[in-house]
Amino acid sequence: MTDLNSLLATLDPEAVLAQRHLWLIRAVSWVRGDGKTPQAAVSRLQLFMDAVEARPELQARLQLWWLKLVRSVDVTTLLADFGFAPRTAFLSELGERLRRKLLPGTPETVDASALFSMVFPSAGDARWLMALDDAQSARLAWLLTGGKRLDGTSTAEEGRDPLHADWQGIVLDAIVYCTTQMQAAGFSPELRLRMSPKVLEGRPFHSLDTDVQALREELAQRPHRTVPLEAALQRFRDRLDACRQAAASVYTHLEENGISVGMVFRLRQMRERVLRIRELLDLLLPANPGAAAVRFTARMALLSRERNSVRALIAANSTLLAAKVTERSAETGEHYITREPGEYASMLRKAAGGGALTGMTTMLKFMVVSLGLSAFWGGFWSSVVYAGSFVLIQLLHCTLATKQPAMTAPAMAAKLKNLDTPDAVTAFVDEVTHLVRSQVAAVLGNVVVVFPVVLGISALSQLTLGHPMIDAKSAQHVFDTLHLLSPALLFAAFTGLLLFAASIIAGWAENWFVLHQLDSAMRYNPRITRVLGADRALRWSVFMRDHISGFASNISLGFMLGLIPAFAGFFGIGIDVRHVTLSTGQLAAACASLGWGVVHNPVLWWCVASIPLIGALNLGVSFYFAFRVALQAHNVSGVDRARIRSAIWARWRSQPLSFFVPARR
Repeated sequence: MTDLNSLLATLDPEAVLAQRHLWLIRAVSWVRGDGKTPQAAVSRLQLFMDAVEARPELQARLQLWWLKLVRSVDVTTLLADFGFAPRTAFLSELGERLRRKLLPGTPETVDASALFSMVFPSAGDARWLMALDDAQSARLAWLLTGGKRLDGTSTAEEGRDPLHADWQGIVLDAIVYCTTQMQAAGFSPELRLRMSPKVLEGRPFHSLDTDVQALREELAQRPHRTVPLEAALQRFRDRLDACRQAAASVYTHLEENGISVGMVFRLRQMRERVLRIRELLDLLLPANPGAAAVRFTARMALLSRERNSVRALIAANSTLLAAKVTERSAETGEHYITREPGEYASMLRKAAGGGALTGMTTMLKFMVVSLGLSAFWGGFWSSVVYAGSFVLIQLLHCTLATKQPAMTAPAMAAKLKNLDTPDAVTAFVDEVTHLVRSQVAAVLGNVVVVFPVVLGISALSQLTLGHPMIDAKSAQHVFDTLHLLSPALLFAAFTGLLLFAASIIAGWAENWFVLHQLDSAMRYNPRITRVLGADRALRWSVFMRDHISGFASNISLGFMLGLIPAFAGFFGIGIDVRHVTLSTGQLAAACASLGWGVVHNPVLWWCVASIPLIGALNLGVSFYFAFRVALQAHNVSGVDRARIRSAIWARWRSQPLSFFVPARR
């Protein structure tokens, strides 16, 4: 009780702005207490109200303090704008949240939203506010206002609630602010051109301001509930529903034509504006304005924490993009899953071609290293070699095994949506066996071919140039970097993460290509068709639409493999990459340099033992992250993992060869 007495003794309505706001922050903090139980906070608020009511002089000071508080800050903007971005752009809101998170706030402000965040910083505040009953809320409202308007005159002679006279005008102004923002968003070309033409026929955004004005006039003429007032309220609510449906129709367009984070952000802002207006409409004619105000304050307190969360902003606005990226990856991933013997044989041939081309990549990489360039330029030209090789593998329709998991994981995640029946579980286990078999075929095809190809290139170099591909010192360095007890496995896991990142970049690039209709631009743009001709422009548009994802994935992966170790070394971070096919090629070059006697060197076999583990980590880490993202993007939850594991284990015991060789039909 001593703390409460000290708090009340410092209440000074004549204090400067910052001190008045600081007293409010301290008062709410005292009521909140340790924040563990809402009832404890309600009890403390009850003590606060009892102490104020027991001293009429203190009650008069509190009411004067409250009058100055609501006059010094704009409550209308708090009701209308709290929780919304100051601008209708994702990046501007991201920067604003970072600013609020990194820079301290000050109570010396007339920004009601900033003050509200300082007064109610915890989500626990909403719990004790919601725990207040109607009688306590009405008592608190009367204690603060004393039946006075904001101009200081009494409303008691009107027989109306003390909050009613001013609250209605504030809420109406907030509704006007929200509808203005909605109209601006609804008329923006970015959204309007993507709305359904059928929905737009009703012109939902054109009459918003007219309906709000009609509602204001009805309230002014008939302050109590009447039939015309109820009709005006219902008409405005119907208009809001039409606006919401118009905004929702944009999502259909986005699903078909690509996702934009900025556009999703604006749509979410519009949807939240509709919900906020509905909440404000509920405040216009409540039976107990004090209780309604407290409940609304509790909902705003829930927003206070999320308002500063960068993670919540990114998660809320990137879900659709993640879904579209994983959906496009899943479409690609289906091509990497073999189910028939013919498809399995085709995968082996494609993987063998990828292994052969990777052998050439190994030779070019060692040529770059032999130039003795600086770390950046060495990494840059290695990146060019990698990217060019990966793109060539793509264009020749060959396969690099490590590119598959990030693509196949979304395809597998999509199949987890409906596993309610035993047949569905069996079908999923079938897909698992097909996937594992496809991965084994791809890895074997790459590794088995790249080794002899590099040996042959090294032998050819010995015959024509008089020396192998690399010298003995470089060969020993290869052994050191691929030794099982070296950090090779850690680097292999890191490479798996890069493979996953490349798949995300690929999905994003394809979505961006579709979103901006670049294939249509290439096909019909007059300048392009004038240079290429109509037929060639058509072929290029189809070609780029089919290959943009692969180009983005291969080029980004190549530059990450080459440049990230160089940049990490600049900052003193000893990180490197270990790719199973490239590592196998390097090991073959080292063996060719040291000759047949190397088979008696135990170090060779330590390196050989690390190759399958490097491959497993490349594939496993990439698949894991892609699978997790796909599960979240597809909203897959509640999967009975124990039942799936049991089914997979039963298949392994009964048909182990099905994971490696397709059954003959």
